[in-house]
Amino acid sequence: MPSIDQVIRAFDPISLAEMDGVKLQDRVDTKYVFGEHRLAEVLEAMLPHYRLLEVDGVRGTKYRSLYFDTADLQHYKAHHDQRTYRSKVRFREYIGSDLAFLEVKRKTGRGRTDKARIRVDRIPDALSPEQQAFVNKASRGSAPLQATLWNHFTRYTFVSRTAPERLTMDVDLRYSAAGDERELGGVVIAELKQERADRTSPFVRLMRERVFAASGMSKYCVGLLLLGRPVKHNAFKAVLLKLDKIRKAA
Repeated sequence: MPSIDQVIRAFDPISLAEMDGVKLQDRVDTKYVFGEHRLAEVLEAMLPHYRLLEVDGVRGTKYRSLYFDTADLQHYKAHHDQRTYRSKVRFREYIGSDLAFLEVKRKTGRGRTDKARIRVDRIPDALSPEQQAFVNKASRGSAPLQATLWNHFTRYTFVSRTAPERLTMDVDLRYSAAGDERELGGVVIAELKQERADRTSPFVRLMRERVFAASGMSKYCVGLLLLGRPVKHNAFKAVLLKLDKIRKAA
C-alpha cells in the first residue's frame, strides 16, 4: 500500500477558479469518521473519481477557526438536543493565503445546510456591531455571542469528475481555549457535500464497501467536550466512544 503522501500526489489537480461552479452553499452534508490508518486505502480507491484542490502547488490547506456562541452555549445545546433549526458561527482563516471569513452555517429543517459568509481582514476577539448584525440576519437570531474555542486542522478538498459534489477530509485536529489545548490525532473527518443526497456517489459506495457508516460529528461540540467544558453530553456519548475506539485501533 502506498503512503498517504504518495496517493495525494497521484490525484489530478483542480484549481480554486475551476471549483467556482461547485460552491454548494445550499446543500446536503453527509459525514463519515474513520481512522487515519485507513486513509491511504480510501484515497487510492478515490483516484479514478475525484480531483484534488491544489493552490500554488500545495495540496492540503491549513485552517484555523474561532467559534462563537452565547454565554450559556445555546448553539452547543441546540446541536446536543438535535433541534431542527440551529446555527453555528465561526471565523475561519486559510493559513498562508491572507483569506479569512465570518461564516454562519444553518440547518434549515429540510435536511439541508446553508452557509452565509463575508470576508474579514482578520479574526477578531469579539464581533463588531456590523458583524453581529450579519450573524443575526443569517442565523435569524439576536443573542450576543462571544469567542468560545479555537480549532486547527488540515483539510484536503476533492471535487467529483462527473457530479456537482465536493468532499472534504480533515486531519490533525487540535483545539484550544483559555490556555488549554487538546489534540484529536489519528482521526479523519470526511464530509460529502451534494446538491441532493445521492447514494450512488463513488465515495458513498466505497464507504459502504468498507463498512464505514455515515456518522454525525460536530467538530465544535467535540472540541468543547475534549476541553472539559461542564456541559451535558449524553447525546454525544456514542461519538466519543467511536473516536476513542478509532484512536486505539491506530
